[in-house]
Amino acid sequence: MPTIQQLVRQGRSTKFSKTKTPALKGSPQRRGVCTRVYTNTPKKPNSALRKVARVRLSSGVEITAYIPGEGHNLQEHSIVLVRGGRVRDLPGERTDAKTFRDTNRSMV
Repeated sequence: MPTIQQLVRQGRSTKFSKTKTPALKGSPQRRGVCTRVYTNTPKKPNSALRKVARVRLSSGVEITAYIPGEGHNLQEHSIVLVRGGRVRDLPGERTDAKTFRDTNRSMV
């Protein structure tokens, strides 16, 4: 327990929390371009072929992003919208993207 004089001299230090999606750099979503679309296998108790893509974000960071839902029309050079969140059974993908939208048609 600090004394009043110690608090006057130094003050309280604030605790900083680590971000769960560092690649988004504080943004709710980011635009990116697919560099590779492929499948990945999940961790131990589960078995499947999860659809994922390597995405180069507008911030210049390249991440691995999960493609949700059944079926997709993504390929290399597709422009996608990436949001934060992770897929629990895919290892090493903490900056995982959950919603993908192919925005090729809406870009002017």
